[in-house]
Amino acid sequence: MSAHCMLTGAKPGFGNRVSHSHRRTSRRFDPNIQSRRYWLESENRHVRLRLSVRGIRTVDTIGVEAAVARIRARGVRV
Repeated sequence: MSAHCMLTGAKPGFGNRVSHSHRRTSRRFDPNIQSRRYWLESENRHVRLRLSVRGIRTVDTIGVEAAVARIRARGVRV
């Protein structure tokens, strides 16, 4: 499963590992993706969202209904 947040669109960043001798090899910085289940009152069902921790805090602030509306506006199926 890809490391993408459904709400914020956070995705992996790329950079280099730098060893003690200063040799560089490529690495990935993955966002902290969590799978959360929320009750969606308007549809009378649960929805499972893959969110970054920042996305979870956003859902706590704006509510799950508004968050699902934003996710659907991005073109992601929920």
